[in-house]
Amino acid sequence: MKVKILKIRLSEEFQNHDEQQLNRFLRQHEVIKITSSMINGSENFWSVIIYYDEGYPTVHEKKNKYTADSELPLNSDEVKILDSLRLWRNEKAKQQNLPSYFIATNKELLSIAKYKPAKKEELSDIKGFGRHKIENYGMEIIGLLENI
Repeated sequence: MKVKILKIRLSEEFQNHDEQQLNRFLRQHEVIKITSSMINGSENFWSVIIYYDEGYPTVHEKKNKYTADSELPLNSDEVKILDSLRLWRNEKAKQQNLPSYFIATNKELLSIAKYKPAKKEELSDIKGFGRHKIENYGMEIIGLLENI
């Protein structure tokens, strides 16, 4: 038996995406038990714990990736995150002698600032973040997000 923990954020911007992620996981695994709890804080969300059997055959689906709507205004936390991400990206680009958009585009940084991934693996939910970017920059990005 294995355990998967998912977060269902209640904000209109993320709820649909998070529910799709939960539904996709439920379709792909043999679920033994599910528990959930409402977490209240600066960001209210449901924490869903899924106990499942790994031996169940999975269905491969194309994953919908998150991309932030650049028309929506940023809150103060998101502005701090975005500024920190841009500074990090520019320093990284100088170190590697690359254009900054090779490290991450403005749209990708905006999506990270709004999505606020808590684990390196969650970066794969961001449109434009594939295995290469996650392996090369994932831990630094998560570390940066944890320290803001």
